Amino acid sequence: MEHILLILLLFSKTFSAEAQFNGYNCDANFHSRFPAERDISVYCGVQTITLKINFCPVLFSGYTDSDLALNGRHGDAHCRGFINNNTFPTVVIFSISLATLESCGNSLVVSTAQGPNAYGNLSLVQIGNISGYIDTPDPPAIISYLPGLLYKFSCSYPLEYLVNNTQLASSAAAISVKESNGTFISTLNLLLYNDSSYIQQLSIPMAGLTLKTRVFAAVRASNLDKRWNVLMDYCYTTPSGNPNDDLRYDLFFSCEKDPQTTVFENGKSQMGRFAFEVFRFVKHKNQKMSTVFLHCVTKLCRSDDCPMLMPICGSRKKRDVTEEKESNAASGNAVLTAGPIITRSDELSTNNSQLANLKTPVFQMNTVTSALISGMIILGVMSVCFFIFSVTLLKGKSAPVSVLSGVRNPAFN
Repeated sequence: MEHILLILLLFSKTFSAEAQFNGYNCDANFHSRFPAERDISVYCGVQTITLKINFCPVLFSGYTDSDLALNGRHGDAHCRGFINNNTFPTVVIFSISLATLESCGNSLVVSTAQGPNAYGNLSLVQIGNISGYIDTPDPPAIISYLPGLLYKFSCSYPLEYLVNNTQLASSAAAISVKESNGTFISTLNLLLYNDSSYIQQLSIPMAGLTLKTRVFAAVRASNLDKRWNVLMDYCYTTPSGNPNDDLRYDLFFSCEKDPQTTVFENGKSQMGRFAFEVFRFVKHKNQKMSTVFLHCVTKLCRSDDCPMLMPICGSRKKRDVTEEKESNAASGNAVLTAGPIITRSDELSTNNSQLANLKTPVFQMNTVTSALISGMIILGVMSVCFFIFSVTLLKGKSAPVSVLSGVRNPAFN
């Protein structure tokens, strides 16, 4: 008899749980519990942050999907999620647009720290952290027998040192916390162009580019919230596609710049622009063509913060390399690569002679000076000619005039 009662009791509990989960993809054996840290998933995207909450423990706790809202905005329909019953278990999905993330009370905090990149260069690094929470409303009564549900989340976007996605989670009672890392690297492109109009992309001929050809490069951000600007921190070249190649030639970093490199725009919009002249790597001296790969370490900064991150050239002291290497700030790298840029090495002698001639001082005259010198030379020549002509006339007049007399010699006939 006792066994029958026990079976009936278990059956009644199972039936009540199944009735509670009726219509949703929930399992009473696994979801008859309060929320835990594994019940929220955070996806930090380029344009949208997506939150997925396991709906089954929410039902078990006595709430519905309409009871969940972002940052306590229960009266705003735009701040609520929507049910997705096509998965197991059923989830409530919240989609947060980075362009309007403050509309439902989410916060964006940008922190600035100083640290080196992979090459020991000291630089200011910004990290954007977006955070918020999802909760259930408080009852109007003084007490309640329902647990208050609270899901905290955050997305960290390093704005230069972009690291792999890692997740940290902690929870207590019915509070779930999820922190995730996001990346904007997919929005950035390093492109090469023919001229300063930045319209037509560079087309490299089969024979390669002539040495000292001017190449125009740009780092562009696409499909990115307009609050972020592009700031090129460090651009350099390598003979291979490996950005960590030991052999590299720097184009610009901070206030240091290659003489043949010109930076047109940096940190003012979602496009950074510069130009440099094509060269060859000496290691390719036995090859007909030389390959050059372009790399740029790029930051994203808010328009108000970009001037603070720009180097102050002229008065800044030279960086202490030892101090840079001893900095213990953890970092990753966001390196954009373009190339290869192929140059013709068979024109080396011609271009080297041109470069040598450029080094010798050349006296250059303007138009007025050239005209004066030419006029003086012409006047001198005319003066000499006039002098010779005058002397000839004078000799002709001073010669004695002989008067012929006598009879003509008939032999001359």
